[in-house]
Amino acid sequence: MARLQKKVAIVTGGASGIGEAAAMLFAAEGAKVVIADMQDDNGRRVEKALGSAGLYVRTDVSRSTDVESLVRQAVAKFGRLDILFNNAGVVVVGPTIIDLSEEQFDRMISINLKGVWLGMKHAIPEMIKGGGGAIVNTASTSGMIGYVGQSGYGSSKGGVISLTRHCAIEYAAKGIRVNCVCPGSTVTPMAMGNRPGQTPEQVRERNAQGNPLLRTGMPEDVARTALFLASDDAAHVTGQIVAVDGGFTASAYRGPSPATGQKL
Repeated sequence: MARLQKKVAIVTGGASGIGEAAAMLFAAEGAKVVIADMQDDNGRRVEKALGSAGLYVRTDVSRSTDVESLVRQAVAKFGRLDILFNNAGVVVVGPTIIDLSEEQFDRMISINLKGVWLGMKHAIPEMIKGGGGAIVNTASTSGMIGYVGQSGYGSSKGGVISLTRHCAIEYAAKGIRVNCVCPGSTVTPMAMGNRPGQTPEQVRERNAQGNPLLRTGMPEDVARTALFLASDDAAHVTGQIVAVDGGFTASAYRGPSPATGQKL
């Protein structure tokens, strides 16, 4: 229970969902955690839950000045920076390429892709000062395969996958590892926002039918994968894209499960 002892981590989008689960888990493993988000009430709630190990910084990850200030405040508070979990994101699901507005597309690219780029741009110099570090970026299975109604979101997440690989190679010699998690269907507040009128239980049941493990993803599933990639357990792992999707992207088969006969 001390895989991140004496480490300092920034978690963007840390006020809810996957980011909150990661912030709590990282702190439980010994890290000091800086939560970056625009949800002030939730951010302060997570900060309070973390006690002296936490700090909330209101941050628009699409703004360079905000991200630069985030890194500066993290170092000022805790003395160093070892881990960056670039997790903040937004999604618009439904419109086709024709129907998706330019404003919607720009917003997803700005937060989901540019925000990851800015996080690494400003965090890496501090990591180099400390002798290295670990970066974990959140992409999506939408960046790996095609879905109807996710052209903008998938494009932004496909960019995160590519950016992860390039950055991993550029900074390997500096002792900085860069990896990427690709969640599949996961029950988060953001996902629930795209399922109006459905309860979390209904969303879990629906999503469970869409992957071979017959279980929908939860924020903790992704957080535990991010923890591994951020820790020294993954000391020889960089430039990798890890799907946390119950096996969804492992197969194109969508018929009855061979094991259970249940419709996938």
